[in-house]
Amino acid sequence: MELPSRARGDELLPPGEMTRIRERLRAISQKHDLTTVIACAFDHRTRILPFIYADLKMAPAGVRAIGSALVDSGFEKTRIVLQQWNRNFSPTEMRLDGRIPDIFMVSSMHLHSDECDRLIQEACRIDPDKRPLIIAGGPRIIYEPWLVFSADPEHPWGADVAVTGEEYVVLQLLETLLSVRASGESLRSAFMRARDSGALDEIPGLVYSKSSRADGPIEELVDTGIQQLLGDLDELPRPVLGYQLLEPPSQAGTLGPKALAPRQVRKHCRVSSIVLTIGCKFRCQYCPIPAYNQRTHRVKSGERIADEMEQINKTYSISYFFGTDDNFFNDTKKTLDITEALARRVTTGEQTLSKIRWGTEATVHDTIRLKEHLPVIRKSGLFAIWMGVEDLTATLVKKGQSESKTLESFRLLRENGIFPVPMMMHCDEQPLISRKSNYGLINQLGTLRKAGALYTQVLMLTPSSGSKWYVDTYTSGLAFDSVDGEKIPPYKVDGNYVVASKHPRPWIKQFYLLAGYTYFFNPLRLLLALVWSKSRIPHVDGESRPQHKVQHYTRWQKLKRRAYLKLRGHIIDAGIQLFGMGGLILTYRRTAGWAFRLMRGRIVHSTAAPASRIPMRNPKGGAASHALPGTPIIGLGETEPDVELTELDVSGFKKAA
Repeated sequence: MELPSRARGDELLPPGEMTRIRERLRAISQKHDLTTVIACAFDHRTRILPFIYADLKMAPAGVRAIGSALVDSGFEKTRIVLQQWNRNFSPTEMRLDGRIPDIFMVSSMHLHSDECDRLIQEACRIDPDKRPLIIAGGPRIIYEPWLVFSADPEHPWGADVAVTGEEYVVLQLLETLLSVRASGESLRSAFMRARDSGALDEIPGLVYSKSSRADGPIEELVDTGIQQLLGDLDELPRPVLGYQLLEPPSQAGTLGPKALAPRQVRKHCRVSSIVLTIGCKFRCQYCPIPAYNQRTHRVKSGERIADEMEQINKTYSISYFFGTDDNFFNDTKKTLDITEALARRVTTGEQTLSKIRWGTEATVHDTIRLKEHLPVIRKSGLFAIWMGVEDLTATLVKKGQSESKTLESFRLLRENGIFPVPMMMHCDEQPLISRKSNYGLINQLGTLRKAGALYTQVLMLTPSSGSKWYVDTYTSGLAFDSVDGEKIPPYKVDGNYVVASKHPRPWIKQFYLLAGYTYFFNPLRLLLALVWSKSRIPHVDGESRPQHKVQHYTRWQKLKRRAYLKLRGHIIDAGIQLFGMGGLILTYRRTAGWAFRLMRGRIVHSTAAPASRIPMRNPKGGAASHALPGTPIIGLGETEPDVELTELDVSGFKKAA
């Protein structure tokens, strides 16, 4: 079930409001002297292909964005803890500025649920008089906020409040709490008074708990509704601020005396995620993104993005960026505004080709539509596009792609010096190899490799909260409830494990995923890549050092430099093969056992989506915006959210099952 949208015309914040709220907070920040710890939950059992390396070497944009917003609002005593680097971090041991922080925030994706819950439960064990205000947020909470509140009356725990929106919601919450906070009062105490008085009910994007006793079980959740979105992304705080808040990697459970030194940031963070655009025009039934964005497409200006990349590069020497776009080529005018601004910096700067390299996501359809603009797009520093090919034959997913169009888009990108990286989906109906068509998984991977793909990802269709087909995945019996007596753990619901299938032998689909990766990454292909390299494309051996340095090289130095660049461009393909094989070993170790469990154990299929067991309502007593069908409301029994539901077209997924 998708998230509902606000009324037409009310989806966006008033222009300038994001800037104004930070100005208001800066005016009062000195009087409150708040300390904040922001933890990014991470379950290390998720470390398999295709996300290895990026999971540790790219600090997530979400927690950095919240940290940047707080610092820009005057609250500089803020620390960001990444469990990727600090797996033993414990909230009970955290101290910042010599004291337990006033605010403890946890951000989490669904697959990191176990660690998210552990962090919150540990924070709840802090003495009530000293306990920080616990705020939960991130992708997991956006779609299923009830998960961070315990439904077990014998073991009550939970966040004080769940944020189902973006930075502005956090700042609005903070502004409201500080407006009622008494001198010397804890922020959590101010929160409880504001909650009980109804002061939070006018802040859309929050979910908080209600109980008759302070230490008793949670009796109901109040959902204040769908957030208003920031329309002009140029109003966001500068992302460079977030990097100065990172906790140094450590095996300790405590916090270090200082944040990671600027000169050390690049050592641990080789790639910087950066917000360029948000939103997508396609309406894929397995994707929650369009509904979350309320069918809007939001962007930053090109000059703003160029400034942000330049600041991060100069401050932390990070040269590689990844745009967190849903579809960067979504809008031609806005795409060109960004790429032309970046290209101008290259043309007028000291370098023949910018040191900055960046990648992002786009679709086959839009790549072909922008084919005449690809030269200037490449000049902006774009070196790779992750493309949602999903299925070459468009049997499973249709969004303007076909085999001929996909191959054409690959050719266009490579001719303009851009590497295409296909993202594929596997389903029950797709065989490993097909003889009279190109529908087989190996067939499609072979075609894409021949077309020039250096890297790929292959994921299995799994339940995706917030998507159109989420509820039907469970009610149709596609999703597993348990395997061999074990409930499906959250870390396995990431597309790498078969957790939703009607195939009579679902274990074989797990081996198909491994076979697909093995076909793509293997020693024979490594040897072939050393001779017939797929990474020999235009500009891959371009000079990126400042021109004034190159001009002073001797002829022999220039020849050596040129030979080095050509060799480097040639062996990129082989290097990626080595990297892929290393990741494949870890993937085999983690997922092969699941295949054998699917083979041996009894599989119980789900019959209903995992809705909240805690009653949920809106502030006026009606159904909650974020509740799934079957969620109870006190006094009304089981009911559905007060939004209009349309019939879901899931015929393609049922056929695949």
